[in-house]
Amino acid sequence: MVSYNRRIGRRRALRAASIALRMSRYSPFALTSVAGILLMISIFNPDVWKNPRTTAADTFSPVISAVGAPFRFAGETFGEITGLGEIRSENARLKSENEQLKEWYQTAMLLRAENQSLKDLLNVIPEPDQSYITTRVIGDSASSYIRTLLLQAGMQDGVVEGQAVMGGKGMIGRVIEVGEKASRILLLTDINSRVPVIIEGINQRAILAGNNDDILSLIHLPPEVLVSKGLRIVTSGSGGQFPAGLPIGEITQTRNGQIMVEMFSDPSSAGYVQIVEKPMDPDVRKSLDALITIPERRR
Repeated sequence: MVSYNRRIGRRRALRAASIALRMSRYSPFALTSVAGILLMISIFNPDVWKNPRTTAADTFSPVISAVGAPFRFAGETFGEITGLGEIRSENARLKSENEQLKEWYQTAMLLRAENQSLKDLLNVIPEPDQSYITTRVIGDSASSYIRTLLLQAGMQDGVVEGQAVMGGKGMIGRVIEVGEKASRILLLTDINSRVPVIIEGINQRAILAGNNDDILSLIHLPPEVLVSKGLRIVTSGSGGQFPAGLPIGEITQTRNGQIMVEMFSDPSSAGYVQIVEKPMDPDVRKSLDALITIPERRR
């Protein structure tokens, strides 16, 4: 009887092993097939998995939030500590700058009072206040022969021929043509451009000329005058066409014996410009015309 039960047990074990072997052979194929079927269902009918996904998200979101809370708290605390150090450093820097600005303010007020007293002593006629016409650049005709910009402002806006035109940091040209609603300016980089200027620091007058490239040159400068890199170039106001003191650029280098000037504002990148609304005083214009006009000799 015992031997019979043993034989029955062995047969069952062999049968189970055989079934397990067969399942192990077909299980990869079966799993792949099931995965493929589920993938096809999710592609062609994604709504089937919508409810299970949302249910799982609703179920586990509190758990995920609770588990991540300590990590978020630690990250926020670390960020606040780091930010506190940066705030202290920034506060110290701002305090230092504020003290320097206070010193400069006192110096500026002193110089302003001194300047005003000297003007009163010399009975200097003050320059009229400047106003500006801000307009958009709507076109350009930069070429090998002429460099101009077309502006969306004309006579109806108060634009007058000869006015200076400013970029973001300095003068870039002057108005040469004026229509009712548009105007054209000649850039300082044009080879025909000539502007009377002063070299700040040495108070030397000269003429700033265009070269049809991005660098301008100083001409009519006495040979004995020594200049250095970094000196600012501003309008001199000679002739009354442009206001005095408009910034243009600074001396950067010498090229073939000429002193070169780099402009503060790049005309090629100008989207908006400001026209200096200060035409020459008519009385000054008449006086200048009378001085420079050579009367014809009577025969």
